Amino acid sequence: MSVVGRQRLSDLGGAGGTGGTGGGGHDLRHSDGPWVRAAGGAEALHTLLGPVRAELDTAHEGVVAGNAGLAALAELGAVRESWQRRFEAARDECGSLAGHLRDVARAQHATNEAVKASFAPVAARGGGR
Repeated sequence: MSVVGRQRLSDLGGAGGTGGTGGGGHDLRHSDGPWVRAAGGAEALHTLLGPVRAELDTAHEGVVAGNAGLAALAELGAVRESWQRRFEAARDECGSLAGHLRDVARAQHATNEAVKASFAPVAARGGGR
């Protein structure tokens, strides 16, 4: 879903007004594309981080067996738990962020439409003249 809205303030002036096609750099533009792409990226990260916990568990299988009594195993366990918490926190944040980014795209589009609609009476009167 990519919506691009474009309106020139000068277009509201009508013929003979200050507007026309020149625009003078007063274009109002919005595209939800960047927001939607960012949301997709956040969702992709959320998905990629999903199996990390299981992969860490698999990678650590058998480490304790045959190495019992090594002081480094306790350290390794603490480090592993820390990374698991961090990966889960990042995964949760990415999942939440995707929705928020899509909300921004929808809100920006709604705002643009409201602004455009608010100028309609001026445009209907020929630029307010």
